[in-house]
Amino acid sequence: MSENWNWAASDGSAPSKIDLRTDIPHPARMYDFYLGGKDNFAADRAAAARVVELLPSAPAGSRANRRFLGRAVRHAAGLGIRQFLDIGTGIPASNNTHEVAQAAAPDSHVVYVDNDPIVLAHARALLTSAPEGRTAYIDADFNDPESIIGAQQTKDLIDFSRPVALLVVALLHFLPDSADPAAVLDRYKEVLAPGSALILTHGTGELMDPEVAAAISSTYTQAGLNIVSRTRAQVQRFFDGFDLVEPGVVPVHEWRPEAEEDFAMTREEIAGYAGVALRRG
Repeated sequence: MSENWNWAASDGSAPSKIDLRTDIPHPARMYDFYLGGKDNFAADRAAAARVVELLPSAPAGSRANRRFLGRAVRHAAGLGIRQFLDIGTGIPASNNTHEVAQAAAPDSHVVYVDNDPIVLAHARALLTSAPEGRTAYIDADFNDPESIIGAQQTKDLIDFSRPVALLVVALLHFLPDSADPAAVLDRYKEVLAPGSALILTHGTGELMDPEVAAAISSTYTQAGLNIVSRTRAQVQRFFDGFDLVEPGVVPVHEWRPEAEEDFAMTREEIAGYAGVALRRG
């Protein structure tokens, strides 16, 4: 593991301790394993391996999700968006949001948000920037929109009177219906100016054999992790009030594919939906 680094919480304070539990599986570290990363432990690898037994394409699907993020961020930058709010950032990997955005537009501002100790431990990797741009990291929870919208780091980097790209990638499937993730997401959407973009992916078992989907869900539950599979129709409702750009809500590898790997994948190998939508003017 990399050295631990402390960065600002949503109230501007520095977290005093990073509590990393390495003896139980962790979704961010499992995702890191799927991506071929090294920031994972035996418990994470064991749980992820059980998922791969059930869905051998899980690593390829995770990489497809990552490629979608890059395509969506480039699309937003191509529309002239220069502000990005990435909530549920996850462990830094290649082609992070700021790397993609600032490669397209060096003056882009990116605010990363996560409440996860494992991500906080790697926050320094998210704070590099093109000389013309800026990045920040906030230790905060998606379920507390006001702490993120009102954070000093957000105020310093993001002007909500201008278009912003809001990224909620591979996050909402960890929130049960009882948490009302749609209502929480609506609060973020409310502050976005016309021309802003919502970039979202969400896990689903709808595209695979129902028995396999149930077994995967059970594997996460047995590992102490909650995961919610939602249908395409349910995922599409997260975009209410925004105009979906073509091709709409589709399996992640079908959203404007560019890489040979995406064209080679089938829907049955994909466990997630993706979409990009713009706020109406």
